[in-house]
Amino acid sequence: MTLKSRFDLVIFDWAGTMVDFGCEAPVKALIEAFAADGISIDAPAARRDMGKSKVDHVRALLAIPSVADAWRTRFGRDSEAGDVERLMTRLGPLMRRRAEEASELIPGALEALQRLRAAGLKIASSTGYTRDMMEPVLARAAAQGYVPEHVVCSGETPAGRPAPLMIYKACAELGVWPLSRVVKVDDAEVGVAEGKAAGAFTVGVAASGNALGLSLAALRGLTASERVSRLDAARKSLMNAGANLVIDSVADLVPALERMSDA
Repeated sequence: MTLKSRFDLVIFDWAGTMVDFGCEAPVKALIEAFAADGISIDAPAARRDMGKSKVDHVRALLAIPSVADAWRTRFGRDSEAGDVERLMTRLGPLMRRRAEEASELIPGALEALQRLRAAGLKIASSTGYTRDMMEPVLARAAAQGYVPEHVVCSGETPAGRPAPLMIYKACAELGVWPLSRVVKVDDAEVGVAEGKAAGAFTVGVAASGNALGLSLAALRGLTASERVSRLDAARKSLMNAGANLVIDSVADLVPALERMSDA
């Protein structure tokens, strides 16, 4: 059985899946945005709701009890809608800068893209970034040879992840159906939940993404036992989120899909 006999479309996430090994750009930008208001958030907190639209991500951070307490101590009141708007205004330029800095394709991404297209599949993408945040990433990805046929950004559907509307939008505009012929590839639990909600075959990415949360250099710096332990935990989190299949990086996608198709 060939890939084309089973699937028509692959929808990739961006940070942690196709670019930005370790999904570091949004973490750094969120920490900086909150720090400007005197609120300290750590990387685990920033990663907890990764994959959501950035405005939903900011709201989720403000709802964390420790962050909410720090906000009340700093401002003498709970956060409000205007605070979310102000944080988003600040976050935009930070995200553009950090995302552009981290927009190198993950090793093996371009080869996976070429093999999928050679097999006759269409390529789309979705992201929790807004279109403005994505502009420099799209430009740098194109310079490296990655230009998906379709891109959906945060705010371009009535609801973001884990709602399946970004996947529905891509399928409608590319003329792909049924959803069982779509592969969704994502490194965040909420992105896996999106794929499952849509009825797509959903692939979690463990080593390069938010589930592990390490740069390639940091991953290589782990001891063998640390690497096994942390990767096992990352894989388990994605499986628990509903992934049909978990791979370490996008470089493993085509062989994994081929093995599954031949089974």
